[in-house]
Amino acid sequence: MTGEPPAGRVMLSVIIPVYNEGEVIEKVISAWAAELQRLGIDYELLVCDDGSTDGTDQVLRRLAARCPRLIVRRHANVGHGPTLLRGYREAGGEWVFQVDSDDEVAPDEFEHLWAMRESWDFLAGYRTHRQAPFSRRMITLIARLVVWALFGRTVHDVNVPYRLIRRAHLHRILKMIPPDAFTPNVIMAGLAAHHGLRIYERPIGHTMRRTGRSSLVKWRLVRGVFRSLAETAAVALRCRRGPRAGSRQDH
Repeated sequence: MTGEPPAGRVMLSVIIPVYNEGEVIEKVISAWAAELQRLGIDYELLVCDDGSTDGTDQVLRRLAARCPRLIVRRHANVGHGPTLLRGYREAGGEWVFQVDSDDEVAPDEFEHLWAMRESWDFLAGYRTHRQAPFSRRMITLIARLVVWALFGRTVHDVNVPYRLIRRAHLHRILKMIPPDAFTPNVIMAGLAAHHGLRIYERPIGHTMRRTGRSSLVKWRLVRGVFRSLAETAAVALRCRRGPRAGSRQDH
């Protein structure tokens, strides 16, 4: 555990789950800190290390020593989903933004989402011209269709790690997500619609990771997909009695 939250409620908490990204995590943290400072936002960077074994923790300790707004939480390996949920639950900002640590989406995409926040509750990017294997793009499509079928509406990119949400709405949604959920962001996309959140979407650029490798490969990915869909369906069944329609806007 490194760093302490800034005194009082900050405007924005940025949640960054990380696992074995020692080659790129310093670049990612530095880029986000620079962008948020440029925008003049009162923020905290909450990095949740899921038991990295490649020296990521050492890099994070060094960064935290010189960046008072960086908070590092390290725990034994439990998987991306539970790690992400821990970050969401600890976030103290009025707004909570989540991004992954693999440097696949640049910080400069964030400014527009932030500028639009006052009129919306849940703002998300969707990856255009996604530079990812065909199998992953198909999984994203299937997940979107499943969430649409279960909740009646959804966002374009249900698992996108580039989403901004009001903290009050986030905490209401988290109460319905299992603490060990495999892909909590997918469930969140459905629950945002169920709770009638005002949803805004915007296309964002995407590049393939240049360092490290995904922790989900081959059979683990396939097994994870089925688990994710089952968890999402279970949550949807609990919501059947009264989903409320909200509004959305694409740009």
